[in-house]
Amino acid sequence: ACFLDSMATLGLAAYGYGIRYEYGIFNQKIRDGWQVEEADDWLRHGNPWEKARPEYMLPVHFYGRVEHSASGAKWIDTQVVLALPYDTPVPGYMNNTVNTMRLWSARAPNDFNLRDFNVGDYIQAVLDRNLAENISRVLYPNDNFFEGKELRLKQEYFVVAATLQDIIRRFKASKFGSTDSVRTVFDSFPEQVAIQLNDTHPAMAIPELMRIFVDIEKLPWDKAWDITKRTFAYTNHTVLPEALERWPVDLVEKLLPRHLQIIYEINQRHLDHIASLFPNDTDRLRRMSLIEEGDTKRINMAHLCIVGSHAVNGVAKIHSEIVKTQVFEDFAALEPEKFQNKTNGITPRRWLLLCNPGLAELIAEKIGEDYVRDLSQLTKLHKFVDDDLFIREVAKVKQENKVKFAQYLEKEYKVKINPSSMFDVHVKRIHEYKRQLMNCLHIITMYNRIRRDPAKLFVPRTVIIGGKAAPGYHMAKMIIKLINAVAQVVNNDPMVGSKLKVIFLENYRVSLAEKVIPATDLSEQISTAGTEASGTGNMKFMLNGALTIGTMDGANVEMAEEAGEENLFIFGMRVEDVTELDKKGYNAQLYYDRLPELKQAVDQIKSGFFSPKDPNLFSDVVNMLFHHDRFKVFADYEAYVKCQEKVSELYLNSKAWTKMVIRNIAAAGKFSSDRTIKEYARDIWHVEPSDLKIPPPNEPRDAGQDKTPNGTAA
Repeated sequence: ACFLDSMATLGLAAYGYGIRYEYGIFNQKIRDGWQVEEADDWLRHGNPWEKARPEYMLPVHFYGRVEHSASGAKWIDTQVVLALPYDTPVPGYMNNTVNTMRLWSARAPNDFNLRDFNVGDYIQAVLDRNLAENISRVLYPNDNFFEGKELRLKQEYFVVAATLQDIIRRFKASKFGSTDSVRTVFDSFPEQVAIQLNDTHPAMAIPELMRIFVDIEKLPWDKAWDITKRTFAYTNHTVLPEALERWPVDLVEKLLPRHLQIIYEINQRHLDHIASLFPNDTDRLRRMSLIEEGDTKRINMAHLCIVGSHAVNGVAKIHSEIVKTQVFEDFAALEPEKFQNKTNGITPRRWLLLCNPGLAELIAEKIGEDYVRDLSQLTKLHKFVDDDLFIREVAKVKQENKVKFAQYLEKEYKVKINPSSMFDVHVKRIHEYKRQLMNCLHIITMYNRIRRDPAKLFVPRTVIIGGKAAPGYHMAKMIIKLINAVAQVVNNDPMVGSKLKVIFLENYRVSLAEKVIPATDLSEQISTAGTEASGTGNMKFMLNGALTIGTMDGANVEMAEEAGEENLFIFGMRVEDVTELDKKGYNAQLYYDRLPELKQAVDQIKSGFFSPKDPNLFSDVVNMLFHHDRFKVFADYEAYVKCQEKVSELYLNSKAWTKMVIRNIAAAGKFSSDRTIKEYARDIWHVEPSDLKIPPPNEPRDAGQDKTPNGTAA
């Protein structure tokens, strides 16, 4: 969404393509402390922003078989599903540019199941239309986890096949695609079309474009492959091995038989090339193959994307470095120039103006309104870091946002919170690598300290944790239950009173992020170093006047670089330390034995202090922490707790805290998605952003003026 907003604001002729899911990510309900999923029937009351475009409906083929003849390969006896596009306008910021997001909905053809044998059962045939239309029924809710289901592969090919037909139709209709006798129709394709693969989910676009060029347009293989590679670029979004897509060959052969043949041919030529450069290095061939041998042969979709693209990028400096030197090191050794970095960004229109008008206005009073289109101008705020009036105003806006959010919480969740307490917020998908458990151990530690010495000064905190767990992710669901169990104890202990409150924020989603982020004092970004590719929540909090406690991971590294490490609360192992600990072997028991407060907290979870009715409720969690914690929660616990003490200490000095906030906001300019998209446009798509303001429809146009300043579409 941020990228679409920036592309329109920068005047790029760009389209966002995807699936129009009937049901989006589930709504999360918390019942008795457990996550319960409910269907998100978001279209129930209609969607006024979309326009169905049946005139552009396209066929998508599945199953069938391949026939080879002198004239080439033919994919026949297929099942057809229709792709119906729905267009949503994407307006640029105050520049009269409106781009399009086109989402495909699956429709059965009218003769579905009525062509063939079951002439008799008309009713059943009509009911069976649902089978085809199920393709766009529901979004798979996994985060950072690959689930190799046939319906998911159908979804991936569905969006790819419809989109490529659409792109080629538009290309052929343009002046560039028109046939003349001098040159092949598709010679200028990569100059006119750039396709960015958002992770490996649309990877089937590579063999699909080859199929169109070779089987349908009758281009020679080498020419088709050259055009294909120059058209595609691939963005990698994760390094977790369980998240990488590896589709079973058998499934692809059944669903997309021609595509499997094309993938085999791509792989053969790729491996022949490697073998010519590294003779007799069979291990390298095995490592770099698109096909993984094993119990079940699988296609490594990331390898397909790298081989089929002219550019590969990670989404933060540290992530792109890991992609180059660890995950895909063999490929990077071969073509180092192919690998780039494009640090993620967020749109300041939604994540400042829309969600935090008070702060946006205050900034505009000091530096003017131009920063909204050029966020680097926030550096001008540095000269107000010692301005007492500005410091007070920034603190006042934050306090107003906190009061407003506290009122919302009271109304929606019937919980009363102290708006002068520090709002300590940890909102993101629930996952072991994001270490919500470490936050939980810190909460228990604070609770134990308050009870041990009730008279001692304690900086009051409201700890807010929110996020959805994938429905099949047992450990993530146990983590939610644990947080709620701890909240139950802490929030009802009279010794604690208003010093510490714990809230699990139900059904965390964009609309709720827009409320909680402007009200946050402390942003928790505490993933194990080397696991969070970038993160973007971290940037949203920084722009909205929160301070960050975090590890040197993802974009946190660059946030510290921009603001100065002394203006973030950085703690814990770096990537090198994690690697070192892996070599040596991580032993959780050591930390448990050495740190009394950690031992106390873990023992409380283990003994049923937080689950008296079922003392063994959290045994799976405790067992994981001791015996198979890939993300080393105990190894960073001590540094985390010490760092949190520094946070509390600074919070006592409101003026010093707010000055640090201002330094952070002033350094947030780099993290605009406008900057990110300019880099994609310059380094990958080779298009020029345009700041031409298109005249509004009510003003006469210069007759000679071309509608798009750049013919090139991304």
